[in-house]
Amino acid sequence: MSAYYVLFFTHSGAIQFQRKMEKRGILCDLMPVPRRLSSNCGVCAKIEYDTDVLELVDDEIEQIYEIKGSEMIRKYDNE
Repeated sequence: MSAYYVLFFTHSGAIQFQRKMEKRGILCDLMPVPRRLSSNCGVCAKIEYDTDVLELVDDEIEQIYEIKGSEMIRKYDNE
């Protein structure tokens, strides 16, 4: 299972994502975005997910980073 930071454009997008994850039985913690990452709204979700994280993408998601030790690998960027 891999851990991810999911960054959002808005606070409401983060809350909607958290509710969606709860319905799917996926643990989702909302927290401030780590300093070395950038976000429009300043809130991110930390999740653990065992399949393709890109299947979770919706219009509210700005970026997704996989957490690998002290490294963060960008997996998605909504440009």
